[in-house]
Order: sequence, then C-alpha cells, then structure tokens
Amino acid sequence: MSVVVEFFGTGTSHGIPVIGCDCPTCASSDSRDTRLRTSTLIREDERRIAVDTGPEFRLQMLRAAVPALDAVLYTHSHADHMNGIDDLRIFCYDKPFPVYGSKGTIDDLLVRFPYVVSAHSKYHGDGLPHLDVNVLNPGIPVEIAGFQVVPVPIVHGGLVAFGYRIGGFAYLTDCNFIPEESYFLLEGLDVVVLDGLRFTSHPTHFSISQAIEAANRIGASRTYLTHISHDAGLHADIEKKLPSGICLAYDGLILECSS
Repeated sequence: MSVVVEFFGTGTSHGIPVIGCDCPTCASSDSRDTRLRTSTLIREDERRIAVDTGPEFRLQMLRAAVPALDAVLYTHSHADHMNGIDDLRIFCYDKPFPVYGSKGTIDDLLVRFPYVVSAHSKYHGDGLPHLDVNVLNPGIPVEIAGFQVVPVPIVHGGLVAFGYRIGGFAYLTDCNFIPEESYFLLEGLDVVVLDGLRFTSHPTHFSISQAIEAANRIGASRTYLTHISHDAGLHADIEKKLPSGICLAYDGLILECSS
C-alpha cells in the first residue's frame, strides 16, 4: 500500500505572486510559479491528514476536491501555517475535530484561538470550530487516523517546530537546522520534503544549498523542496540548478511513496 501526498501550497508567508511585486517570478505565466501558503495532504485509502491550515486552507481543500478530513498535524503556530483554523468548523458538527502539535504549538494555538475549546463552540450555528487538541512528544510514534506518525523535532529560528514522518515519507518545512537526534528518525525514507526558501541565506529557513546538504545527509530516494520564495527565481530555472534526485515541489503536485 502506498501513501499519496498532495501539495496544497508550496510558498512562503507572502505566497507568490507577492502583493505589489512585478518581478519575473511574480509575473510568470508558468502555473508552477504560483504558490499558495505551505500545506499538504497525506492520504491512504479513505484516510486523510492535512499538515497545517494556512490562510488559503479552504481554497486548497476545494481545489483538491477533498470530501472529508480525519486530523490536522501542525508544524508550528506561525500565521501562514495556522490562520485557516476556523475553516475546520465544517468537520466539527458531530464531534470535536482532532488536531496535533508540539506543546509549544498547542499552547500558542490556545492563546491565539481560545474559542476552539470553548464550551460554546460545540453548538451548531455559532460559527466556531470545536477542536480536540493533542500534544505530541518529539520522536515518539503515535497512531493518528490509522497512520503511524512520528514527530521529528526541527529548528525554525528561535523555536522548535515539528516535521512529521509517516512510513517512507517525511515532511520538514520551515527549518534552518535539523538536530542530530532527528536524523536518526529519518533513516530509510522514500521521499523527504525539505524547506528550501531561496539561494541566499536566511536566519530561519534553509537556503537551497543547505537543503541539498541536508538531503544528501538524509539519503532519501527522492527529495522535494517547498516553502519557496519569489526571490529564488523561476521554477524552471531553479530545477536546472538542482542535482539529480532533488526537485522543486509545486502546488497541486501529487506523489506516491511507500507506507
């Protein structure tokens, strides 16, 4: 059985095109250069997990014609990964909808969106999502919606975010450093997705060269880069500069990998 991964969005917090920008990337007619905020869907049979709910989450779900969802994994609590949380309310009519993340992520979620666990949010017609929030422990496997999920600690500037491994697939967006102990959680992968913001350095994200270095260390059969900035240039031009086995992801890309 294989896991199917669909990239909902592969852009930075600005997305592409960036408001008010007329650079070649933002003006590109190549559909791969149009990038919504970073998010992805993982499915097997009729089981579906989303990773992050950015500002375009509703649009992304509709574009992918996703009929139902079992859970959401949060990598961290930045706005471009969480601010679509209210659109989970469509899944909350019968019971609280389960979401997962690190303690820091869940703590911040409850500060910013306290109404998602309010007693009032469980009633229909009030326009509020009713969530079942769950804290995950780094490196400890847990079964979620029938998937064996391993939270992988990664460093994103001043915070510890989570990547996630499901079978032969791992998703590590928004990071500028992978701790040594996390590399042990990433052995034997078929596909790894890595943050690859742009060619120049950044204090909280991998540059493309840093992502390539991490990819070589991980040794997955296939590597895809996500969270791409317009500063990186055109998709077609970037692809020409990447080594064999490493590609740019783009919105709507669908992959199959070992479960």
